[in-house]
Amino acid sequence: MSLFVGITKRLGDFVLDVSFNADDPSETLAILGASGCGKSMTLKCIAGIERPDKGRIVLNDRVLFDSEARVDVPVQDRRVGYLFQNYALFPTMTVLDNVMAGVRGGSRNERRERALEQIRAFRLEGLEGLRPAELSGGQQQRCALARIMANDPELLLLDEPFSALDGYLRWQLELELGDTLRAFPGGVVFVTHSRDEVYRMSQRVCVLDHGKSGRTVPTRELFDTPATLAEALISGCKNVSAALPVGETSLVCTDWGVTLDCARPVEGCDHVGLRAHFLRVVEADGRAVDTLGDAPTGFGSEAVPNRGELDKTVNLIPCEVARVIDNVFSTIVMCSSPGGGMLRVELEKAAWASLENPSRVTLEVAPSDVMCLEA
Repeated sequence: MSLFVGITKRLGDFVLDVSFNADDPSETLAILGASGCGKSMTLKCIAGIERPDKGRIVLNDRVLFDSEARVDVPVQDRRVGYLFQNYALFPTMTVLDNVMAGVRGGSRNERRERALEQIRAFRLEGLEGLRPAELSGGQQQRCALARIMANDPELLLLDEPFSALDGYLRWQLELELGDTLRAFPGGVVFVTHSRDEVYRMSQRVCVLDHGKSGRTVPTRELFDTPATLAEALISGCKNVSAALPVGETSLVCTDWGVTLDCARPVEGCDHVGLRAHFLRVVEADGRAVDTLGDAPTGFGSEAVPNRGELDKTVNLIPCEVARVIDNVFSTIVMCSSPGGGMLRVELEKAAWASLENPSRVTLEVAPSDVMCLEA
C-alpha cells in the first residue's frame, strides 16, 4: 500500500491539519491521540464521508481527493473499507443481507455467492439468517469485516473498534482482528486513544494533537524516545516538567527544582519527561536501599554497581512522600520534589512494603532515561 494524506479542514474554531504517508504494503499505521483531536475526522476524509477544505489524498497512485485539481472520488469508488466504532450494521437486515450490501456490481446471485464466501471466511456459517441484535460483539465485528472485505478494499480504516467493549471481550476481539489484519494484503490505518493497542497492533504511529499531526515514526521509537511533550504524554509518561537547557546535556527542571543530566544534547528542549517505572528508590528515611542483595525487585531494571559510582553516573532527586496509592498489582507513590512538583513512582507491592512506609525517599534516574522534549 502507498497512502499519502495531506489535508486541512475547519470545523468552527477547530482546524484539522494532518500530513502523513504510509509506503509499506503490509503495514498498520496507527493514529494516536486524545478524544476530540480529529482522529475520526481524518479517517472520514480518507473514506470520502467528509470532504476536506483543501489538500490531497492519494492511494496506490490513485488520487482520491485533490482540492486544486477538483478531484473528489465518490465513497463507493474509493475501495476503502471503514470499520466504525459501533460497526454500523443495518439492524433490520440479516447477516447475509448485511454482507451482500458490501458487494459492488454483479447479479444478485453473484453478490450472494461473494457474500457467502466472506461469511465462511469469517466463521459466520449458520448465522446467515440472524440480525445484528442476535449476535455477540465478536460476531458483529466479524460481520462488519465480512461486509468490508466483500468489496475487495485496498485500504482498511479502523475507527477505535474496541472503545465500547469491556476488558475481556476487548482482548478477544483484538486477537481476532489481529489475525484478520495479518491476512489482509492491503494497508491499514488504525485510530485509537489507547497506547497499549498501538504498541501491540501497529508498526508505525503518528500522534495527533489538537488537530495537528506530528511526525510518523516506528511504534517502538515513540515509546523509547518521544520527541515532543504530546508524544510523551500520549505514550503514557506520567512525569513532565518545564525545563531550561544548561550546558550541552543538562536540564534545569523548573517544576521539580532539580538539574538532570541527559544522555543526549538538550538544545531546543523546553520540557523533560520521566517514566514512572524508570525511577528507582535508592534511599528511604536516610537509609540506603540495597539493590544488590536480597531486596525485593521493583526498584529498577538494572543493579547499581555501588553507591560510590551511583552519585557520578545517575541523577538523584530527594523527595518527601506525599501520598501512597494501593493499585491492583503495584504501589504508586506520589513524591513531592524539591521544587514542589509531584513525581509519580510505580513499584511492586513487596518492594514498597519492605521500606516500611518512609516519609522521605531519594529517587534516581539514569541519564539515558531522561527524555528531552519539545512543546
